[in-house]
Amino acid sequence: MQLGEILVQRGRLTDPQLATALQTQAEEQPRRLLGQLLVANSWVTEFDVLEALAQQFGLTAVRTVDEAWLDPALVKELPVEWARANGALPIRWQGALGMVTADPTAVATHDDLALLLGQEVHALLAPRAEILRAIERCYFSKSDTAKDLLRDLEETRPAEAVEVQRSDDLLRVAEQAPVTQLVNLILIEALKARASDIHVEPFEQRLAVRFRIDGLLYEQTSPPKHLEAALVSRLKVMAKLDIAEKRLPQDGSARVRVGEREIDIRVSTIPVAEGERVVLRLLNRSAALLPLTALGMDEATLARFRRVLREPHGVVLVTGPTGSGKTTTLYAALREVDTQRLNVMTIEDPIEYQIPSIGQIQVKPKIGLTFAAGLRHILRQDPDVILVGETRDLETAEILVRASLTGHLVFSTLHTNNAVGAVARLADMGVEPYLLASAFQAALAQRLVRCLCPDCREAAALTSEERAALGPWAARLADGLWRPHGCANCLEGYRGRTGIYEFMTADAPLLEAVRAGAELDQLARLARAGGMRTLWEDGLEKVRAGVTSLAELLRAVGHPDAAP
Repeated sequence: MQLGEILVQRGRLTDPQLATALQTQAEEQPRRLLGQLLVANSWVTEFDVLEALAQQFGLTAVRTVDEAWLDPALVKELPVEWARANGALPIRWQGALGMVTADPTAVATHDDLALLLGQEVHALLAPRAEILRAIERCYFSKSDTAKDLLRDLEETRPAEAVEVQRSDDLLRVAEQAPVTQLVNLILIEALKARASDIHVEPFEQRLAVRFRIDGLLYEQTSPPKHLEAALVSRLKVMAKLDIAEKRLPQDGSARVRVGEREIDIRVSTIPVAEGERVVLRLLNRSAALLPLTALGMDEATLARFRRVLREPHGVVLVTGPTGSGKTTTLYAALREVDTQRLNVMTIEDPIEYQIPSIGQIQVKPKIGLTFAAGLRHILRQDPDVILVGETRDLETAEILVRASLTGHLVFSTLHTNNAVGAVARLADMGVEPYLLASAFQAALAQRLVRCLCPDCREAAALTSEERAALGPWAARLADGLWRPHGCANCLEGYRGRTGIYEFMTADAPLLEAVRAGAELDQLARLARAGGMRTLWEDGLEKVRAGVTSLAELLRAVGHPDAAP
């Protein structure tokens, strides 16, 4: 039976529709396949066509490619370009070798795979988009590592010439020079490990590579010292830096792909005693553009923060040390703003992630585009909501405050230890207290702590040392707490990170104290009276709930300095 007849027999297509499709196909030049024409007219789905083809050719059709079918060992000798171009992938299926394809007539592809694998291959039909996704998953999980590559390189072998053509896709390594392969594998290993940074550190006798994972550095397999020059040069070429300049620090950026995912990389080099130290910041868009509900705020804090986002004007400050997730929080906040009805503009250094429907400006101090200068020009663009990446000086602070007074909701970041310190920092910069009291809307202090692995965490009781360190706070953990253990699914008992928060909103007593130039202690008392829960209190609740450990809380926040 022909494809159209099978579809009619299966009740997926009517006779008039088939007749119309065949007439259209006969008149076309060049002719489309009947299945393509039917899907384009929305008369059948792609999977309807696949099921009919499977019946016609005696094959099996599947909607999805199961993770259990993927075997990276099968694609070890198969270039990813071949798999993508042919839309075919070898799999393990029902105890035998299989091949998923969208084209049952691809006999040559079937024969090539059977020849490569040395045995018969059973063909299965699947949607092409699903096959391409499976290809990316399979090649990304390949066991090739930098350690394997380095084992293949002879210790006495001279450094390879640096490849000047940048690789667009990290999965394409087969035809590249060893140093390029090494860089690609290091990057892929870092992405698999969810690393945020890669450190390449030269020492007198060795070259160290470390990944920052969940806020801490972990040493990896180190390349031999003789590859140092070629490795650093390759990284510089990727970031479009001057490979001949070894005496001055340099900054650049690169963009690479891992299949369909794009990763932005910020590259920084600095000369040290034993060579050049290179740090790569990996900016994964999917990891940063999170909703507010995924950041770890408790329901009360989240509700109060969302209420501030609906205010028509005022200054909202997010504070914390470098790497505490301030930018992620601000991006999550902007995603809740109605960008279809409001004009949202940002000025950042650098623009870490591009957000649709938002105007983003990159700071360029060398040509005079500072935060203050950019903020002045933003105010002429009829904005409703403004994000200033960082308030660094009095000029920026004054413009930011005055912008809020003229009817704008302004977000910015500061490096302070707590929420109350944000108000004090602006006052220390020279902002007049009466202006600050009129503009201030809220301040959010935050830290990131590692989450306990839910698969292996262990219940425990407080030790005598912990009781002494906690003092009166120990009563909050009278029922015990959880400790890390470690398993195959985590790193030293931890997996992922979450935030702990301290949110201070402006009420009448607090604003009056700000206007009067009150001391930090008085502001802190008023903030707590107004409902603020401190970083320590929020963190202790997460310790009690088993989200994180007491050791992580002490590492991120320090010991408590006030009684509950």
